[in-house]
Amino acid sequence: MLKQRFISALIAVPLVVVLVLKLNLSGFALVAALAMLIAAWEWSALIPLHHPATRIAYLLLTLFCLAVIWNFAQSELLVDVVLWAALAWWLFVLYWITRPALGGEATLAHALGKALLGLGLMVSTWLALVVLHSRPDQGPHWVLYALVLVWVADSGAFFAGRQFGRNKLAPRVSPGKTWEGVIGALVACSLFAFGYAQFIDLQGSALAGFILVCLVTVLFSIAGDLLVSLMKRQQGVKDTGTLIPGHGGILDRIDSLLAAAPVFLLGIRWVEL
Repeated sequence: MLKQRFISALIAVPLVVVLVLKLNLSGFALVAALAMLIAAWEWSALIPLHHPATRIAYLLLTLFCLAVIWNFAQSELLVDVVLWAALAWWLFVLYWITRPALGGEATLAHALGKALLGLGLMVSTWLALVVLHSRPDQGPHWVLYALVLVWVADSGAFFAGRQFGRNKLAPRVSPGKTWEGVIGALVACSLFAFGYAQFIDLQGSALAGFILVCLVTVLFSIAGDLLVSLMKRQQGVKDTGTLIPGHGGILDRIDSLLAAAPVFLLGIRWVEL
């Protein structure tokens, strides 16, 4: 399993970097949409939607929403509305994580709620990535920074949790995660954010605001990880899919990004970077 994970990462990480940096906006938006559609398909199994036709309909609805948003992606008002809505969804997710039994029953209301939540998360993540990529000040590098920030947070949490982990973060949702892992993620990302801020020559209040945005983003990225863990636990599955050998499905790999991308974009717009 470890060998599979290493080989998959060795292939996937350079591929993602090349796609982010080399594709034009339309190409990047298309690739990001494909990733969101695969994630939506995996999410539909966690709702759960059992009938293939229902899952296909959910996929088509997601595609329709992405197409509509693409036509209005240059509207500052639309972007603001979607980002603030995403923040509201994630605040609800934080509440849900503290009550993991909520939504566990297979009722129509719960299925509808999970379906709408997943649709909102896929659309807001895609829009955030596209808007970041379209920035005139090296947009692709901002996307890559957001991705690496999540990777650094995951690595910091893993190593700190493995070395020092004692106090469980959310034992009924993801027993392996600890508060020490959260601290490790924050420390690692503080150093990374400070280094990047020096690279792009941020000083004073801009520097402080940027680091604060990055730390808040990391905290929400952890919530993204916990959300997908909760969804999987309610359905009794280990992974969301089998697309990536050793890593599970696409949703397993982008769970943190679902929260991080919209929160990061909202943050840097808020501090006027």
